[in-house]
Amino acid sequence: MSGPDMTMRTASAQDLPALHQLVESAYRGDSAKRGWTHEADLLGGQRTDLESLQDIMADPNQVILLAIDRATIAGCVQLVRVKQELAYLGLLTVDPDRQTGGLGKKLLSASELYVSENWQAQAIEMTVIRQRADLIAYYERRGYALTGECRPFPLDDPRYGLPKTSELEFVVLRKQIGAA
Repeated sequence: MSGPDMTMRTASAQDLPALHQLVESAYRGDSAKRGWTHEADLLGGQRTDLESLQDIMADPNQVILLAIDRATIAGCVQLVRVKQELAYLGLLTVDPDRQTGGLGKKLLSASELYVSENWQAQAIEMTVIRQRADLIAYYERRGYALTGECRPFPLDDPRYGLPKTSELEFVVLRKQIGAA
């Protein structure tokens, strides 16, 4: 749950260890199963690594927004400037013990505002594993629509996890956030 002490800011290098720990705890293993957004039934291994997070922060076309609650990282989201009018949203993460408290919605809203104000993006897209029907429905309730496009999941790259099925693929969702 987010309270009056909740703030949003961009991540810095000092945040990397705590950020990495948060992402892993929310997506993989037993800790992730405390929340509803985990991928632990579809993937083992890691969700990301410190090097990948450092690469995101070093890229001027990417940013990670953090939700900070009393000096603790409660959630995060990665934003990528794809092209002039389009941004990509990924790595939306909420601490498993704080899920269902509205923080995911706040991170989505903050993301849409950030890319609109800072990059003049007019649309934002994301990819979700096709088998995650509950998560797709969550995003649809927030105005994201399936585009009909599918993208391959990197099945052979352990940096993204160890698939428990070879059927994984991404669906693309998009939302208009500004004037077209």
